Amino acid sequence: MTNICWRKIRKIVAFVFADLAFLLLSLFLARVLFTNSLDGVFKNGFSVLGAAVLTLPIFALCGFYNMSLRNAGFEEMLRICLGVLVAMLPNILFNHLIAGFRVREVVLAFVFLFDLICISRYWSRFSNAWRHRFIGRKERIPVMVIGGGDAGTTIIREMKTSDKIAYVPLCIIDDDPQKVNTRICNVPVVGNRNDIEQAVQKYGVEQIFIVIPSAHRQAISEICEICARTKCRVRILPGMHEMIDGTAITHLMRDVSIDDLLGREPISINTREVFGYIEGKNILVTGGGGSIGSELCRQIAAHNPASLTIFDIYENNAYDIEMELRRNFPYLNLKVLIGSVREARRVNDVFDMVHPHIVFHAAAHKHVPLMETSPAEAVKNNVFGTYNVAKAANDFGAERFVMISTDKAVNPTNVMGATKRICEMIVQNFAQHSEKTDYVAVRFGNVLGSNGSVIPLFKRQIAEGGPVTVTHKDIIRYFMTIPEAVSLVLQAGAYATGGEIFVLDMGEPVRIVSLAENLIRLSGYTPYEDIQITFTGLRQGEKLFEELLLNEEGMRKTPNKKIYIGNPIHVDGALLDHTLDQMKAATATNDNATLLALIKELVPTYRADKRTNAAISKNKE
Repeated sequence: MTNICWRKIRKIVAFVFADLAFLLLSLFLARVLFTNSLDGVFKNGFSVLGAAVLTLPIFALCGFYNMSLRNAGFEEMLRICLGVLVAMLPNILFNHLIAGFRVREVVLAFVFLFDLICISRYWSRFSNAWRHRFIGRKERIPVMVIGGGDAGTTIIREMKTSDKIAYVPLCIIDDDPQKVNTRICNVPVVGNRNDIEQAVQKYGVEQIFIVIPSAHRQAISEICEICARTKCRVRILPGMHEMIDGTAITHLMRDVSIDDLLGREPISINTREVFGYIEGKNILVTGGGGSIGSELCRQIAAHNPASLTIFDIYENNAYDIEMELRRNFPYLNLKVLIGSVREARRVNDVFDMVHPHIVFHAAAHKHVPLMETSPAEAVKNNVFGTYNVAKAANDFGAERFVMISTDKAVNPTNVMGATKRICEMIVQNFAQHSEKTDYVAVRFGNVLGSNGSVIPLFKRQIAEGGPVTVTHKDIIRYFMTIPEAVSLVLQAGAYATGGEIFVLDMGEPVRIVSLAENLIRLSGYTPYEDIQITFTGLRQGEKLFEELLLNEEGMRKTPNKKIYIGNPIHVDGALLDHTLDQMKAATATNDNATLLALIKELVPTYRADKRTNAAISKNKE
């Protein structure tokens, strides 16, 4: 600390003496230029002392000696200009009366003084800019910057001045016609988004930086689609809220992700409604260590619950989210309990311990092909796990029970989807009979970034040089982000009156092969040339498209225009209970063939995959 203080003092002293020298030199130059003589430049030492006393304290008050020279910019230059102007006024009077300077000589002297001070303060930036402009340019990666606003200017300036950045900006693209054919930080603005491909070829661009943090998702999606037609790697700057200050922001640049290409704005929720029913309540999240469950815990923790309990069978994930929440929410009343929703006694013990007001049931087996080969495990975990938690919610008087469902529950062609449809029926059956608890289910499509998501697989395959594997050229899916899914779940809890299935309007479905092709292009490669795409065939239980709503459910609107409600369907409680008893007996003996028949009995729209039936029949033999 002492060394730092001494260095700072030495720096201030050096600049004070430098400014004094600049002041004397400026007065000297002004007199010589106007009179061609040195006569009377300084009549006595008093005039020199007077000029210093009148000038240097004003400079100090204007902050000349505590500037950060590394980051000095336009505001610092304005401060220098203001300080010089303020100091010039008393010096005009003093030097005119004492030293015999004419007014115009003093004005010219302070113009020189301003120039000299700016050079001294900005010398490091000037030298860096000069060095990076002409030295090492060939070794740096040529970049196109899309966006000529404040963020784009900051990125360009940093690339041109930092010795730690291996990029050089060659051209700028901006949709503002007033900026086209101008220069920003001496980099030409060469056109709008329609000129991207032509500019890439003309300037030999290798990477594209999209620096429009305030742009709408639709605009970003359209620009990404154009960039994908080039062979450039594309990177993007996140929203402005992620930038703390205007320096060193190139580290925030990230690769374009698929959610940038979806072309729709994120789903928004009424946080006041969510606060209204979560604040001050005991909350239980089953499967709280998973991708959906952990995000639920994050958002719930931010809504001031009385307590939050995480219940999960996998201790590693549970520990990770516990450490994160304790770090980010130190005053949160948090419990983390390990156990399986399959075990009714353990579930009841948890409910007896925490007495939750609201239960979010996210624990489930979700991987379609794996559940096709282990249907008994899907039934044990999904069906009976849901039953155990739903029954405990009723027995212990919980106010709300919210279950995470899936679009695969609609006209299912796989065991996972069929078991989730049965889970919805269990929820609706409890809703028909419970006097204490409001039961609802929330149904949505594929979640970007979740465990088992196709996007991380594609990125890993691209990094390994391919091939990228897609099951079918015509397969399509609905997509949403994890925060969107969780926001919907929380909003559903606020709307719950019992038995509803909430559905998100997820926009248009996306072709998986198009996602793969765009990811390859945005990584700087050409699909089918640099990186191959191979079609492996539909997996067991997989279908070409997913529906979000059963035909007989219909839809009602909610105050959130992106959320709809499927009307409750009457569930034959007696048939459900009887079939569940039979399923329990079949799971005890791992009788998968009987289980599939019972699933078909409960879910008539279930169309089992022929390969699943064949494999089970073969194993039975």
